[in-house]
Amino acid sequence: MKNSCLILFNILVISQLAIAQSPKYQQKKAEALQKPSPFEDIIAGRVERKLEYEDKYVVVFEAKNPQAPQHWLIVPKKRIATMNDLQKKDTKIVARMFEIALKIAQLKGIAQTGYRLNINTNEDAGQSVFHIHLHLLGGMKLGPMVDQSYRNQLKNEPKSKD
Repeated sequence: MKNSCLILFNILVISQLAIAQSPKYQQKKAEALQKPSPFEDIIAGRVERKLEYEDKYVVVFEAKNPQAPQHWLIVPKKRIATMNDLQKKDTKIVARMFEIALKIAQLKGIAQTGYRLNINTNEDAGQSVFHIHLHLLGGMKLGPMVDQSYRNQLKNEPKSKD
C-alpha cells in the first residue's frame, strides 16, 4: 500500500510538471536548447563581451540590460539548462558561482551595503536564457524580492474555521 501511494504521488507530480509550462514557453525552450546559448557564444568568443572574471568553471560579465547600478551575471562554462537539470557532479560549479559572486560584490564595494543573488528557473520565474546564471544585483536599495501582491492577498482572505 505504501509503495502504491508513493507511485501514485510520483505520477501526479510528474503529470503536473508536464503541464506546468505553457505550450508557447515549452516550444521556445525546446528551440533554444537546439542551439548554443547566448552565454556559450560569449564563452567561446563568438560574441564580444568584456569579462570581469574568468576561471575554469565560470565567467562574469555585466548584464546587457542592467536592473541595478551593479548587475553582474555569473555564468558556468558548462551549459546547464535550468536548476532542475543540476546533477550531483555539478555542485562544485554552483558553489563556485556563489564564491565568485561574493568576490565580485567585495570588489565592486557592495558587499557591506547589500546585494541580491538570483537564479530564475523556468516560466513562472521568467527564465529566458536556458543556461543557468546567477544575477548579482546591488548599488541601490533593491526593495522586496517580489511584489507584495500575494502576501497582501493572503492578508485579505477570510480565515477558515478548520
